[in-house]
Amino acid sequence: MSEFTQEEIEKWMNEALKEAKKAGEIGEVPIGAVIVKDGAVIGRGHNQRESSQNATTHAEMIAIQEANRKLGNWRLENCHLFVTLEPCVMCSGAIVLARLKSIYYGPSDPKGGAVRTLMTVLEDERLNHQCEVHSGVMEEECRLLLTTFFRELREEKKKNN
Repeated sequence: MSEFTQEEIEKWMNEALKEAKKAGEIGEVPIGAVIVKDGAVIGRGHNQRESSQNATTHAEMIAIQEANRKLGNWRLENCHLFVTLEPCVMCSGAIVLARLKSIYYGPSDPKGGAVRTLMTVLEDERLNHQCEVHSGVMEEECRLLLTTFFRELREEKKKNN
């Protein structure tokens, strides 16, 4: 059960979509994330792997790091992550380690999703922390951003060959 209204969920996911668009504008896969605590964004991130040449600079990781700095604490208890695509194994592990209370994400990721698609890291009772999961949030809007990005990338490659 979500502690947010549908209107609040859409508000925060729209913030994550703004971050995703920033990534797309710099040629990164358009994935964005925000972390919310007490009605305010305390961490933002968008993919930066290509620009940073760092495999760990996923949107979720950047948002977690910013939230940690803002709170002065590695624990993000009572914080909520909104992200435009199902997180991967690395990001799911960071979500558990940071003790995030809940996650809201858009579409599933059939190639790398570790929340519910390929693995269920966030709800695995063998781990010392579980995270409340809400999937399919603004799924079409999030998916459209990704499919448009990859279609344009393929078209650009065709033009250059």
